[in-house]
Amino acid sequence: MARRCGITGKGVQVGNNVSHANNKTRRRFMPNLQVTRLLSDALGQQVRLRLTVNAIRTIEHNGGLDAFLLGTSDLKLPLEAKRLKRRIEKAQAAKAA
Repeated sequence: MARRCGITGKGVQVGNNVSHANNKTRRRFMPNLQVTRLLSDALGQQVRLRLTVNAIRTIEHNGGLDAFLLGTSDLKLPLEAKRLKRRIEKAQAAKAA
């Protein structure tokens, strides 16, 4: 399983540990990933995603998973999020019809 957020696409970054003596050793900065379940109103079920805490806060700020995905451009979403967005759009279209 990749260390990448399912909504923002944020992943591992690399850099250096720098000691007091200015020695540099390579290190990895891991994203704060959490496995979480978010309720999708359109689908009527919970969706399990691996998200960063920052993404969870952003989703809650925007009014939930459905509102966040429908209000975000496809260009800014990873493949997994685009698939979920399509499922939500189809479910909303089916309810409207």
